[in-house]
Amino acid sequence: MLIHLDAIGGVAGDMFIAAVLDAFPDLRDGMLDAIRASGLPDDVSLSVDQHADHALTGVRFQVVEGPHQHAPGHHHTKFRDIRAMLEEAPLESEVRTHAIGIFSRVAEAEAKVHGLPVEEVSFHELGEWDSIADIVGAAYLISRLDARWSVGPLPQGSGRVKTAHGYLPVPAPATVLLLEGFEFEDDGVAGERVTPTGAAILNYLQANQPRDRSSRRLLRSGSGFGTRTLPDMSNVLRLLAFESSEASTETDRIAELAFEVDDQTPEDLAIGLDKLRAHPSVVDVLQSPAFGKKGRLAVRIQVLADPDDLENVLNACFAETTTLGIRYQTQERRKLRRKQTAVDANGRKVRIKLAERPGGPTVKAEADDLSKVIGDHSERERVRRLAELACQKKDEA
Repeated sequence: MLIHLDAIGGVAGDMFIAAVLDAFPDLRDGMLDAIRASGLPDDVSLSVDQHADHALTGVRFQVVEGPHQHAPGHHHTKFRDIRAMLEEAPLESEVRTHAIGIFSRVAEAEAKVHGLPVEEVSFHELGEWDSIADIVGAAYLISRLDARWSVGPLPQGSGRVKTAHGYLPVPAPATVLLLEGFEFEDDGVAGERVTPTGAAILNYLQANQPRDRSSRRLLRSGSGFGTRTLPDMSNVLRLLAFESSEASTETDRIAELAFEVDDQTPEDLAIGLDKLRAHPSVVDVLQSPAFGKKGRLAVRIQVLADPDDLENVLNACFAETTTLGIRYQTQERRKLRRKQTAVDANGRKVRIKLAERPGGPTVKAEADDLSKVIGDHSERERVRRLAELACQKKDEA
């Protein structure tokens, strides 16, 4: 399943839960049970209600604390204490993993902002029961949906927000770190539009991946309301759940670097390009002949790499070749879903790559394994056919 979020009013933990429950109401009771299992005090109540404003209808999720404001650690809870509490709570393993994962994202961001070890980070607003309930509830819903997530541009907001550290600019420093790589837009509406809890959930879901724009069928939709009232717009997070096609593709980003070399010996260039291919952030290195300035025969180099490590790859290109300049850009890439398996072909273990294409699955034997076959081309072809046929039969079974 593919789930896309439209942050019309913003993103917060309660809005995420409400949007999911509006689209998948059958998950309500299980989620409430999971939150209560996390150690929720008796005088903290949970509500899931239908809500409407001047334009839309949807769901609102609220955590109402009792008169004593039961927050573990009295609003100054260390990350290690929350993790210990979740590890001891009778939660399903997958729910616990997701909840600790979301809290870990916040702890790592706060540690970087304040220069502290992660274990020593203290949660203030996130140490309160409403935030703990939001994160555990979100963890339960994530575990049940088994979906890929994306989100549209996030509202930037403006102004300052009051925190335990005093007034901070919007978005708050830890929120900014959590949302690096996400797209923002300024719609002119002030205030904190994405909360730390909402940012942590989006970061954990890796929802900043490019939206898959291939055609698909819409299954469900939902709207989750926040508590704040915004001028001239609904404070709502919209959810669209789509069916994944059998030949679904994945979309990600890839950095493409290009340059030409005309003054490096072929032997040394080959060594340099082999070192580039071995770089952990390099996906592939391509080379082709080209005519450069002054009619010189040159080699055109194209490097595909992880965009998150672009600076290191650029430095490696300068170090391993004689080029004086590199063109680069980050592009969206569409790729087929694939997996790898292994089969036995007459006593030989051969790895197989399986790809889901629009016309059906295809299989291809791993060339590195075929290179180890003793014999000539005809023997390698025989082993390849045996391995690919065995994989097809295995897949059909």
